[in-house]
Amino acid sequence: MAKIMVVDDAEDLVDSIAIYLGKEGHKVIKVYTGEEALRLAPLESPDLIVLDVNLPRLDGFEVARRLKGHVLTAGIPVIFLTVRGALKDRVQGLSLGALEYIPKPFSMEDLSKRIRDVLAKVRETKRKLRWRRKR
Repeated sequence: MAKIMVVDDAEDLVDSIAIYLGKEGHKVIKVYTGEEALRLAPLESPDLIVLDVNLPRLDGFEVARRLKGHVLTAGIPVIFLTVRGALKDRVQGLSLGALEYIPKPFSMEDLSKRIRDVLAKVRETKRKLRWRRKR
């Protein structure tokens, strides 16, 4: 399936998500800080990054901004998963290029469905781009 980077400073949550997604066949890269995400993303080339907003030192919004500004990571889709559910936070997350903004608490089933939907959209977009290039 997909290689998914999960970035959250709550290790228990990251472990739970990794177990759930692993059972669905995904390879999960567990990351606990924004700095680590920025270092590993270009090396690992994940298919998707699930990113918390509230991270120590470097918040998820800044991580997303830097990912989208780097040539090797700009095209990696991002889903925010956070307790920050205010409309202004959601707007900021989506304006940074995130494809989903999921407030906590959440269900693993909902997260999994949204991940599948995002990955399907990305695959379809890539397919259309390849088709256009062939014409």
